[in-house]
Amino acid sequence: MRFRPNRHVYRGIVLVGLATMAAFRMRLSSSGEESLPQEEVRGWTRTVAPGRGAVLAVTHFGYLDFAFAQRVIWHRIKAHPRFMVTKKHASKPLYGAVCDLCDHVVVDRANGAPALEASVEKLRAGEYICVFPEGGVSVSWTVRKLKTGAVRMAQQAQVPVIPVSVWGGHRGLTRGRGGLKLRNLWGLRVHVHVGEPLDVGPDEDVAEATEELRRRLQAGIDHGIEADETPAESGVWWLPAHRGGGAVTEAEQERLYEAERERYRVTG
Repeated sequence: MRFRPNRHVYRGIVLVGLATMAAFRMRLSSSGEESLPQEEVRGWTRTVAPGRGAVLAVTHFGYLDFAFAQRVIWHRIKAHPRFMVTKKHASKPLYGAVCDLCDHVVVDRANGAPALEASVEKLRAGEYICVFPEGGVSVSWTVRKLKTGAVRMAQQAQVPVIPVSVWGGHRGLTRGRGGLKLRNLWGLRVHVHVGEPLDVGPDEDVAEATEELRRRLQAGIDHGIEADETPAESGVWWLPAHRGGGAVTEAEQERLYEAERERYRVTG
């Protein structure tokens, strides 16, 4: 069963998320919000119109990073970005219903072309598309080598790519640290940095632009770490190795994830 998109349901989900963050007394801070477009907002909704679309490229260290990025975007411009959600997750009944109601884009990691086309169409119509260009959770707590999809869709639609770096959300819920524990959410400190938009010309090299996007995302993570007031001992698990933390190195991470790429061809 498919559901028709409903902006009131989307707004309700956002408001529940904001209430949850407040209830757990999460300490959310942000910087660089002036890099988000200046938008016309009527009441509770951003005005969607051709020529006003953008790709929001978000880092992916924790499973809740999407919510923290959404909070900053909502606070600034009341936008309802369309997230790119994997086929594996969208195939679950609840996730699938949310994807329908919020008009998200479902992407098959074994064949991403249809999702790319759908995203470009939405971008040209003036929508925001939110994508995690690392293609999976980074447990080195550094920005992984990016997939080129974010840059390619921006280039085809001729819209900017806006880097959004989320630091600290992984301390609440992430890969390899067990399931959801409510105590980990209490007082959680999270910083979101919005970087300078990246414009990709029609003839620009996609690989070079993607690497520039990665650099801007990592600069945002570095900014978040510097702004972080969470006490940290040497070897703490949630800091990257090059900053004295106990995370795996980037090279070790890539070896761990190599086997997963084959499974994506089956699960999507």
